[in-house]
Amino acid sequence: MRRIYPAHAYGEGPRAGCYWPTTIAPMANAPARGAVSADVAIIGAGFTGLSAALHLAEDGADVIVLEAQEVGWGASGRNGGFCCLGGSAATDAALTRRFGEDARREFRHAERAAVDLAERLIERHSMQVDRHSNGETVMAHTPAAYAGLEIQAAGIERDYGVTPILIPPGELAQNGMNGPFHGALTTPVGFGLNPVKYVQGLAVATIAAGARICARSPVLRIDQGDGFTLTTPEAQIKTRRLIVATNGYSSDDIPAWMKGRYLPTQSNVLVTREMTDAELAGQGWTTRQACYDDRFFLHYFRLMPDNRMLFGMRGGLFSASWADARMHRNIRQHFEAMFPAWRHVETPHSWHGLLSIARDLTPFAGPIDTMPGAFTALSYHGNGVAMATYAGALLADLAQGRAPRYPYPKIMQSPPRRWPLGRFRRAWFAPVYAAMWATGA
Repeated sequence: MRRIYPAHAYGEGPRAGCYWPTTIAPMANAPARGAVSADVAIIGAGFTGLSAALHLAEDGADVIVLEAQEVGWGASGRNGGFCCLGGSAATDAALTRRFGEDARREFRHAERAAVDLAERLIERHSMQVDRHSNGETVMAHTPAAYAGLEIQAAGIERDYGVTPILIPPGELAQNGMNGPFHGALTTPVGFGLNPVKYVQGLAVATIAAGARICARSPVLRIDQGDGFTLTTPEAQIKTRRLIVATNGYSSDDIPAWMKGRYLPTQSNVLVTREMTDAELAGQGWTTRQACYDDRFFLHYFRLMPDNRMLFGMRGGLFSASWADARMHRNIRQHFEAMFPAWRHVETPHSWHGLLSIARDLTPFAGPIDTMPGAFTALSYHGNGVAMATYAGALLADLAQGRAPRYPYPKIMQSPPRRWPLGRFRRAWFAPVYAAMWATGA
């Protein structure tokens, strides 16, 4: 596999301190062995791959999912657990400029549909995912940012059909949001959850629908002829259709179409020990809302049902033990600056994972145009819980040669352009990150 980070990024080191695996027993899925056949083979057992497998299996297709590690091992099992609107990092103006206003609104409708789909799957399959939060709340870190939220509120109502809730600076404390903020805006769409419980819930439902999930089965080679032949360490799988669902953990040669079309970057998370009611009151942060701020290096945080605080932060282009230690120090400093009353509170869980950024800052779900019968979805820009689930459902229909059952926005049909600099494309972000770290943006 040709990947753009050192091997450390794809090993156990970045995941070793992850909180989520401590909350549920791992699944036991055997590797693929021998000669295997399927209607559809899916590479990757995360949100995208499992959603695609579930929808395909429920339609009667013979499906096999091949996972290099274990179910949810990648970003799907180590993210912040925000099942909310998102998927694109492009501004409204940029989307309208490139695709037109109708397409921009169509994509916003799909964002809402993605959250609705995840919610329906959780309810239909009785998944116990530790759900909480009435939507998502953005915290303004400056007075100017709060003024911007007032302007955004009208757009949210227009695009998503909900009425957002503005919280003025003087009302933050009474809403349990005491901190260095200057107001907030809640969009009542979405919720927080335990991502490992959700991804395992998808896997259980997928198996119940008749699909096979094979762990520890990395795809080492793809040959195309009459369909596809996938080679793993212990098996050869022949399949009519192929779905590649590896996102930030993709390689540039499996398949070669992927080369340069995604840029993995890190998202880093801390989780505290359980806190007492007195400790929560001491900081004045008691809300269970899933929150984030509006900085370039986005902070995202939520007080979970067991009184642990989850605190995440985007950023990071290096992967090694020393880089992990440095990022832990950085994120801990940001945590203490935002919640100074919790400086004494231990954060025994610290980890990071790789999300994918597209050059055009928009997600893709569609055919691999150089490989008839193959499909992929990738680049959810840190909002993959809902959007990856949705993209998987779109791929399930496309792989069956039919129009998707859910809205399929034009924006998601546009194949990602390649990043410049090839396997050195991480360097593209280096000066941007350096400037933002220097200014504290």
